[in-house]
Amino acid sequence: MECEYAETVVIGAGQQGCGAAAALQELGRESIVLERGEIGQAWAHERWDSLLVGSGNRSVRFPGWDYDGDDPDGYMSGPELAGHLRRYAERRNLPIRQHTPVEKVECPPDASARDEVRFRTHLSAGGVIESRNAVAALGGYASPRVPDLAAEVDPSVNQLHSRYYRNPGSLPDGAVLVVGAGISGQQIADELVAAGREVFLSVGRHRTWPRHYRGRSVVEWLFALSLYEDFVTPDADGDRTLPGLPVTAVPDGGRELNLGALASRGVVLVGSARAAQHGVLLLEDNVVAIAAESARSFRRAIDAIDTRIRQRGFAVPEQRPAPEVDMTRIAGFGNKLDLARHGITTIIWCTGFGPDYRILPDTALDDRGFPIQRKGIFGALPGLYYAGLPDGRSQAPVAISANVENGRSIARQVHIDHILRSGSPASVALP
Repeated sequence: MECEYAETVVIGAGQQGCGAAAALQELGRESIVLERGEIGQAWAHERWDSLLVGSGNRSVRFPGWDYDGDDPDGYMSGPELAGHLRRYAERRNLPIRQHTPVEKVECPPDASARDEVRFRTHLSAGGVIESRNAVAALGGYASPRVPDLAAEVDPSVNQLHSRYYRNPGSLPDGAVLVVGAGISGQQIADELVAAGREVFLSVGRHRTWPRHYRGRSVVEWLFALSLYEDFVTPDADGDRTLPGLPVTAVPDGGRELNLGALASRGVVLVGSARAAQHGVLLLEDNVVAIAAESARSFRRAIDAIDTRIRQRGFAVPEQRPAPEVDMTRIAGFGNKLDLARHGITTIIWCTGFGPDYRILPDTALDDRGFPIQRKGIFGALPGLYYAGLPDGRSQAPVAISANVENGRSIARQVHIDHILRSGSPASVALP
């Protein structure tokens, strides 16, 4: 069996894997990046055609490179982001091997702190790469999640996860039920209703922001005023649930994207799906409550921006009236949805993704198969690191721009390890 060596193996060439490789390169550390498909595989090939990156163009940055296009307040598509990533990887000459899936990663049981080989990465096509360090840049969005109730839906209804949705024309005729009101659910529902389809949206907890406020994009304000972290962590009211990254307005033309806006465009809002009885979905009667909760998150974002502007004494024009979610468009639906009666022939499950780290050693995972980690970076095994993994307290580590800090945090640890192991007198207090 062919065997080679690299100081660090990075698994995954999305924004997080490329960020880690570039950060290692900045410190002169060697790595190999292994990608099962192409650079930016998920953005380019595993999302719907019209997906727009909700965090905006300003968030598309990598170590040593910030967005330099002519539309900083715009929202690029998934394939456009993949293109940026590929150009960056080429410019930096990152050591990426595309179409090289990993079968498993082993950790020799007798590996010590001084050993060169602490990991053996087995490639699906054969061959092994031994390494001192391993970076799992697989993120938290590898495995589509569909609720168990999907199995109880009438088999005549076409069902698919958002990962496999492409465009309105790819669906059979008839009304569409979109389940989930996060970024994916709202974007897809908006696209479908704009295409003339009858659309039902089963709501769930989410946060929402306006597109612009007081002359700037809200995303720009959140970063400029150091507020981003506040809005990707659990609410301060004691609820520790992470409801996902906030929804902001991303459709072309600058239209707002929230439940009130969708209702005004003709989307029928229904409660959260709780069970299925063949052709009937049983719902929680919570449309108004969910909309009111998301409207409060909308208002909190505006209030936080106002407060920070006032605290810092910035001269910024007032905006009156302030944007808001139009709650007059919101109405309850009841606790049942008869699919046949409403002509619903397709259900799109926008119910998120889960992590898939089964290629890692069992000792790195808990009894549910989730990575054992600290601060979203450090693994349970010495030399094992994660890039783009939610740490349980915040969604910030999975953001596109987070690849810069994630990558540099990992690279600093690898560099410190090298200095200490080599006996070098160089300082380990890196900036």
